[in-house]
Amino acid sequence: MGQKYSEISDKLKQFIEAQKIFFVGTATDDSRINISPKGMDSLRVLNANRVVWLNVTGSGNETSAHVQENPRMTLLFTAFEGNPMTLRLYGQAKVVHQKDSDWEELFSLFLSIPGARQIFDLTVDLVQTSCGMSIPYFDYVKEREQLKEWTLKKGNVGIKEYWKEKNQLSLDGKPTHIMDKNG
Repeated sequence: MGQKYSEISDKLKQFIEAQKIFFVGTATDDSRINISPKGMDSLRVLNANRVVWLNVTGSGNETSAHVQENPRMTLLFTAFEGNPMTLRLYGQAKVVHQKDSDWEELFSLFLSIPGARQIFDLTVDLVQTSCGMSIPYFDYVKEREQLKEWTLKKGNVGIKEYWKEKNQLSLDGKPTHIMDKNG
């Protein structure tokens, strides 16, 4: 049932692009494992071995802290409609902050999402599919607007204050560098 590949085929790219949600897994050698759900049309497959995704402001910033210390990242996609399948992308990621030279080029790939704070650039070295037959069906209704509304209400100054208060350290005290690289 499960298969391993060295790259993202066109068929798997179409599967990825059809998903409304994906999950990100990261950890350092001595941190808690973080698994985060992501949505909001925030992921782009650039080629057979490269994926970027736009990270927006949230209550924590674990992924950023982890990747800066240990670049391992796994992305998980699963079919909630249609034919069953689970797909994992394994690789090495880097954090792209707003002051980094490649921010503008990568940010231009996305529709503007209020509160954008980092882009993760994943070099994929293993693609794995599995059956996904135990995953239930769910119907997509629509995107939630609360995060966008909250971000717009805070404004740029308020978001940077929030980053300073809530997004500088991981749960395990690891730095995210959000203020010095996004200020």
